[in-house]
Amino acid sequence: MHQSNLKKKDPRPAAPAAPQRRKGERSEPDRSGGAAGAGDASPAPQAAAIPDPEVPATPKRRRFTAEYKRSILEQAEACREEGAIGALLRREGLYSSHLSTWRRQRQQGELEGLTPKKRGRKPTADPLAEEIRRLRAENARLTRQLQKAETIIDVQKKVSTLLGISLPEPPSDEENS
Repeated sequence: MHQSNLKKKDPRPAAPAAPQRRKGERSEPDRSGGAAGAGDASPAPQAAAIPDPEVPATPKRRRFTAEYKRSILEQAEACREEGAIGALLRREGLYSSHLSTWRRQRQQGELEGLTPKKRGRKPTADPLAEEIRRLRAENARLTRQLQKAETIIDVQKKVSTLLGISLPEPPSDEENS
């Protein structure tokens, strides 16, 4: 057996011919920046075809208006064919949980339930209102304390009269001024 007589077979299969594409069809080489198909008369600009791969640092939460929610609920209720609601959700980029939440909100109240709620920390109370509340509480506490003191003084006066002890008269307000 001579090695020259034996032909070695290439273990790799032959590459298939490139499939024919119609104008405007996308294929893998177009997405990856490869050569455009031979059928294209004008190649698309590369800068417009490549999306920005940068992910935003903070994603924005979507907020839906009450009117938008109401219109989507009306469209969903008008869907009679099988799979029509799924097509509506895909077209609008929504989830089925949106529909169930919005239906529940609508039952609670038409406009109040569908308006978006303010998220995050609630605004702090007005500092003057907080000061007024604190002063009123202090005033009420001091009023109760004064009533207790007056009650104790009245009891002491009555005990002293029962025991026959004379108490000195408190100075009047006229003498102090």
